[in-house]
Amino acid sequence: MSPPLSAAIVVPLAIALLAGAAVPFQAGSNATLGGLLGHPLWATLVSLAVSVLMVLPALLLMRVPSPQLSAAAQAPWWAWLGGVAGVAYITAALILTPRLGAAGFIVCVIAGQVLSSLAIDQWGLMGLPIKPVSGLRVFGVGLIVAGMVAVQWGTSASR
Repeated sequence: MSPPLSAAIVVPLAIALLAGAAVPFQAGSNATLGGLLGHPLWATLVSLAVSVLMVLPALLLMRVPSPQLSAAAQAPWWAWLGGVAGVAYITAALILTPRLGAAGFIVCVIAGQVLSSLAIDQWGLMGLPIKPVSGLRVFGVGLIVAGMVAVQWGTSASR
């Protein structure tokens, strides 16, 4: 018999689930904003500006100490790719969500995230510990990719 799930496990899982549930709403709202502003890149800029406006009060309320700028200057080149990835994701969501639908876009995003995560784990990229890819993990990712194909196929069949 498995041990019961503790709050130390359930709470982070629930928060991650809620964070994931917010992503399609982000894609949809940004896509609408892109249409209203006349170009997806304007919506990307507005979305990122709103993000800055949201995080500034959080930094103050949480009394977060000043950043270690000298340490950031020593960061590896790939440490700065988060911002690039954010712009790429937001802009792709703006352009593709209206075409693919929320489910179609998000299932592709999830498949891409899991596929790249396997590579990150396998080779310990981005400073993370190595977690070798196993047959069972590849099978699980295969199910996700099959799910992505099924969602896309189901979406185009319903048109």
